[in-house]
Amino acid sequence: MGFQVQTIPRRPREKFKARFVVRGDCQTEGVDFFQTWAPVAQWTTVRTMMVLASKLQLKSAQCDITAAFVHATLPPEEEIYVAQPRGLQRGHNLVLRLNKSLYGLKQAPRHFFSYLGDRLQDYGLTPSEHDPCLFLSRDLIVVVYVDDLLVYSRHDSCIDDFVSKMKDAQVDIRREGSAEGFLGVDVSRVGTKTTLTQRGLTERVIAALGLDPEMSNKVDTPALSGTALGRDVDGEPAHGNFNYASVVGMLLYLCGHSRPDIAFAVHQCARYSFAPTRSHELALIRIGRYLKGTIDGGLILDPTEDLRLDCYPDADFAGLWGHDDPQDPRCVRSRTGFLINLSGCPVVWSSKLQSEIALSTMEAEYVALSTSLRSLFPVQDLLLELGSCLNLPVDPTSRLHIEVHEDNVGALTLGRLEPRRMTPRSKHYAIKYHWFRSQLTTRNVTLSKIESSEQLGDIFTKGLSGPQFKYLRKQIMGW
Repeated sequence: MGFQVQTIPRRPREKFKARFVVRGDCQTEGVDFFQTWAPVAQWTTVRTMMVLASKLQLKSAQCDITAAFVHATLPPEEEIYVAQPRGLQRGHNLVLRLNKSLYGLKQAPRHFFSYLGDRLQDYGLTPSEHDPCLFLSRDLIVVVYVDDLLVYSRHDSCIDDFVSKMKDAQVDIRREGSAEGFLGVDVSRVGTKTTLTQRGLTERVIAALGLDPEMSNKVDTPALSGTALGRDVDGEPAHGNFNYASVVGMLLYLCGHSRPDIAFAVHQCARYSFAPTRSHELALIRIGRYLKGTIDGGLILDPTEDLRLDCYPDADFAGLWGHDDPQDPRCVRSRTGFLINLSGCPVVWSSKLQSEIALSTMEAEYVALSTSLRSLFPVQDLLLELGSCLNLPVDPTSRLHIEVHEDNVGALTLGRLEPRRMTPRSKHYAIKYHWFRSQLTTRNVTLSKIESSEQLGDIFTKGLSGPQFKYLRKQIMGW
């Protein structure tokens, strides 16, 4: 038996849960389970829908499915037996054979998603081609994240009808108001402005790091300017009284959902979770001190009137050189950072090291440009699909404007080069980085020059000075 107290953001009450669970660690592949994979909604999809809902003033609702995994029936080939739970005695030598899926089974998420998907399609919803957890119709859009649903429509009556029909279809669904606390993210919507915050998780990070609420000094930036975080093999051993990997895990969830301003700093620290030193602990503590001073900060989605996609790719060429062992080839790898905005609102961002070693600044920037477009084009395709449901002007001949802002002249020139060919200095680039050039014309994508001081992707590639960091944060997050 499992017992849990669940706290819901922005709601005073708590849920007290007790579950009869299965020892999934005792299962054997090929005997009592076969396939286990089940999809969950991408946060790109969630943020895109939140932006469109604010822009179009769509009605929204969050729904929860009670005891979700118990809904699905196990197929006959999966023969599973469990011990009797405490309080149930039907004979000392008897066990129970499962007819329904239960929490703890390795295949339980897959069976439930199949069960729910069938009923959503019976209702008239069609799964998206670009996100299997997005279901669409002319009047309704549903985003599925395991047993949590976000439902959007132009009319409340459509949402009420959906909930009623799902109950008739043997889905124990409950409407819990608008999207106020989706997956631990506090969502507040006023007019056309939606704010995503995670104060509770931020407080847990600060507490886990042992930062005193009154005495700990606050800092203006999450990472030092002009200093990269290396392996520090010969540095002082870690001796902090906190779990480094646990704090990194919480920070990764935070920066991936509502705090893109700490993405670079967190990724730097996450690289050394396997063997942190004191310098890595201090870098983590600095992030906590920054969060302490911006504890109520979050991501503000306030879409502009025009419908457009803007991409801001950037790179830091060999950023670890001089900060790490020069004999380690990883110290010359460049970092890619990019941001994708929908109507001025962030929907995708990333900060990561490049897999290949770039030989020049132009090559590093070109790799970042290509990498960012691999994320931009799926967002465009998702918008095309949503456009048919919401009557949006998203086809290539319409008012949808797609622009990529590049601050490196060499990468910009190579990306625009017509007819498409290799130059003497670029012929060694991996073919996988040239693929996007054939897509620019057909997708109506414009490559344009932007000043380095206005490059929003810069915040994802390196530690910045206080004034520049605050300026870019204001442009990205709205504060």
